[in-house]
Amino acid sequence: MSITSEVGVDLQLTDDELEAVHEHIVSFIQERADAAGTERAVLGLSGGIDSTLTAYLAAEALGPENVHGLVMPSETNAGENMSDAERVAEDLGIAYDVIEIDPIAEAFLDPLPDVDPDERVETDPLRTAVGNLRVRIRAVCDYFVANLEGGLVLGTGNRTEALVGYFTKYGDGAVDCHPIGILYKQQVRQLATHVGVPEHIVTKTPTAGLWTGQTDEDELGIDYDTLDAVLALTVDGPFPPSAAVRLVERVSPEQVEWVHDLPERSEHKRHVPPAPEPLW
Repeated sequence: MSITSEVGVDLQLTDDELEAVHEHIVSFIQERADAAGTERAVLGLSGGIDSTLTAYLAAEALGPENVHGLVMPSETNAGENMSDAERVAEDLGIAYDVIEIDPIAEAFLDPLPDVDPDERVETDPLRTAVGNLRVRIRAVCDYFVANLEGGLVLGTGNRTEALVGYFTKYGDGAVDCHPIGILYKQQVRQLATHVGVPEHIVTKTPTAGLWTGQTDEDELGIDYDTLDAVLALTVDGPFPPSAAVRLVERVSPEQVEWVHDLPERSEHKRHVPPAPEPLW
């Protein structure tokens, strides 16, 4: 399968670059495990491309017997995604458990005042808050299992999501390391193909499963190839937003300015919470 950008800016890696990145990430996982004094890792499996690629690389780095996947569905997750998550674990030969998230979320929500059960997934800001709650519950489960087994929690976030803050603070951002955090989304697709991730997962519509029918690109209001291109040019690269408007196909000045500002607006998500400067 050929993966190409359709926005006029090519971020694709050559075959040699792909293999170099492949080896670099596998070594990174091994180094992080060694530094933590462990051979084991835990990660959430969603059935999407990011967690699947991370699982493939972790199994290669640590051995499938040392990787534990957690499949954590809720009512807002598509059944096919959960089936894919289990199939990935089985194909790789890694142990996995299925943990239903909704009963845990309900136990959290029931005592709270002014939370109408009929509106929990229908309206904002409640819909977003409940979606983020589910993500944070998954992080708690990841760390509970990792603590029991003495393992690392591997994140599954990519560079695009990290730069724009498209992750839940203390949720999917609460991990010990991000193995694929150096890759733009389109490069994630490319490396996934390179290491043998099934094509239907590579081409699947990305979704965080925060609520029923949610997709990443609908929520962001921009497709990933365009988002990658603007970030590469104006955030990681030296170009001003005006240049991105000229170089990226089908992108408006308003979209470029919005993307260009996202890293600054989400900076708080990428740092330890601040404290006052010392007085002495």
